[in-house]
Amino acid sequence: MAAINTLREKGSKIIVFLIGFSIVAFVGADLLGPNSTLLGNSKTNVGEIAGTKISYQDFLAKQDEIEYNWAQSNRRTPTSNDLVGIRNLTWDALVAEYAFKNEFNTIGLDVSDEEIVDMVQGDNISPEIRQAFTDPETGEFSKDNVVAFLQSLGEQTPAQRANWYNFERNLGPGRLRLKFDNLLIKTNYATEAEAKYKYQNESNTAEINYVYVPFLSMADTAIDVSDSELSAYLSANEKEYKREESKSLKYVTFDVVPSADDTAMVVEQIEQLKAQLISTDNDSTFAVVNSDASDAFRNYTPGQLPAVFQGEDVVMGSGAFVGPVVENGSYVIYKVATMRPSDTYSARASHILFKWASDSDTEKAKAKKEAQDVLRKIKNGADFAEMARLHGTDGTASKGGDLGWFSDGAMVAPFQEAVYGASKKGVLSDVVETQFGYHIIDVTETKTNVVYKIAKVALEIFVSDETRNKFYRDAEQFALNASNIEEFESTAKENGLSIRTAARVRKNDRRITGIAEGRSLVYWAYNTASKGEVSDVFEIDDQYVVAVITGEQEEGPADLESVRFEVTKKVRDQKKAKIITEKLNGLSGSLDEIAAGYGEGAKVYNMPALKLSSNSLKSVGLAPEAVGVAFSMENGETTKPFAVDNGVLIIEMVNKLEAPEISDYESYRTQVLQQRQGRIAYSTDQTIKELAEIKDERYKFF
Repeated sequence: MAAINTLREKGSKIIVFLIGFSIVAFVGADLLGPNSTLLGNSKTNVGEIAGTKISYQDFLAKQDEIEYNWAQSNRRTPTSNDLVGIRNLTWDALVAEYAFKNEFNTIGLDVSDEEIVDMVQGDNISPEIRQAFTDPETGEFSKDNVVAFLQSLGEQTPAQRANWYNFERNLGPGRLRLKFDNLLIKTNYATEAEAKYKYQNESNTAEINYVYVPFLSMADTAIDVSDSELSAYLSANEKEYKREESKSLKYVTFDVVPSADDTAMVVEQIEQLKAQLISTDNDSTFAVVNSDASDAFRNYTPGQLPAVFQGEDVVMGSGAFVGPVVENGSYVIYKVATMRPSDTYSARASHILFKWASDSDTEKAKAKKEAQDVLRKIKNGADFAEMARLHGTDGTASKGGDLGWFSDGAMVAPFQEAVYGASKKGVLSDVVETQFGYHIIDVTETKTNVVYKIAKVALEIFVSDETRNKFYRDAEQFALNASNIEEFESTAKENGLSIRTAARVRKNDRRITGIAEGRSLVYWAYNTASKGEVSDVFEIDDQYVVAVITGEQEEGPADLESVRFEVTKKVRDQKKAKIITEKLNGLSGSLDEIAAGYGEGAKVYNMPALKLSSNSLKSVGLAPEAVGVAFSMENGETTKPFAVDNGVLIIEMVNKLEAPEISDYESYRTQVLQQRQGRIAYSTDQTIKELAEIKDERYKFF
């Protein structure tokens, strides 16, 4: 009773407290939750560009604009694959907008309203407008069409008008970037000294001899490399081994394929349809209603007939029936409904072409004699296809000379007349001359103008729900039995499953090794999983996939395991270089004597016209430092042994020829300028993006 009295006395205060607590909790959840403005909406941002956070909503708004423009330009609705590209275009547009905005503002760069009008309907039509208003049938652009469209804007729906204004508004940023690039290009300059250097770089030559000992001449097993040496090398050269953030996966797949029962069910159905198709009088309706194929009833010329009709034992005629046969994952039956003549003839032939070396009578006679000799061998029993492979001089030789079916006008007149004039199949009695040479011709099908109307009933060999569920249960059981990397590998081995590896998977990747559309795996790896974690079952195309995270690479210097192979080769080659150099330093005499004294692996080479602009040596490969060393030498000078990427060199300068001075270097100055201008846009783009400190977090959403 005391408790009841207490509640009566203090109940109102308790209720007020609970209401107040609920309000605070509600507001606090909003302020501190995943959509919190106080916390910067970190979970609703797709990234950050030049200090500006890009929200998911802003990204989608921009994507809608890009998607509309894309649909207008391509005149179709984008597919799911197209949307991937559109999202990338959206991100690139946002990067361009925010990363370059400060640069444009700093130098006062702008696009006026008058310029926009000029781009839409003036004298300098933008490429986007030109593409959007080009007639797809004629390929012609008309400014009148643009003006007519603008005049009809008032009659458009609000959504259509909004889309146009978005499209028009996006013309400005493109023009701004073009102005910016042109500004940099116009301020570019090449000096005469640079022009002179380019001239000398391309014209100075030298003759050198050199001893080369490749690292490959020494067995890798002869060199021991420790982990401490690898770590020391990686630490000293970490700038060369910078890596993006990435993850490594291992995965197994369960291919979802029809079972024997699934196949038997389709076979039973196709046999029933076969009996019905044989007896029906309405072939077209029956085929269209019962077939999974889109080409259930159509015309075929002899050259278009399915492969199953090409056999010697197939007798063509109205009512002729073929099948069931397996084609492209379906059981198929065919019935010839009708045969009728058409206006176009076709025939089939094989040939062996003998070309003449020139148009002289002598060369033509030589080619004709060769063709007649081979024709004689064929008539005496030699295999035509084999002779074609041995003597043919065009692309059909590898196919035994087969040209397939061809229709009127497909071949030059003498060839077509010879084939069309044949009354029976077989090798023609004499060679045929055309503008291409002499032909031995085997008529494999005589001229015909018949067209076949054929009914086709195809039933796809499908995977039943029962079979699909079985594969899923197998995959699910595998995932349950493997809770870490070790169990993943052992369970795969017990079940006879092949383990695939996907290394350096980046956060925005869609494809991974062996899986064309693996975005769901990548999303899991970056948003849910951690190293050693085994995934649930993913359904990707006709597979169930189970994966495990085997490694994580943070952005920055690579960890040793991810670059072990590369670093091991570098350290091993350094050790080889030291051994080879010490051995060469102990030898003296001419280069030939040094090579002989070194023994197997050392060879002497000569380059009579090495250019300063070259970056490689014969048999050495890429070695720009060696070219630089060579041109720093005097005639008759010989270097000490030194290492390049693939081995150790000793260079002897035989003769260095410097190009003479010329009176005018203007053409070389122009070349320097053009090369530099070609790199300006890209270099500027990369520099500004780097300064913008872009953080791309689209992987959290897509």
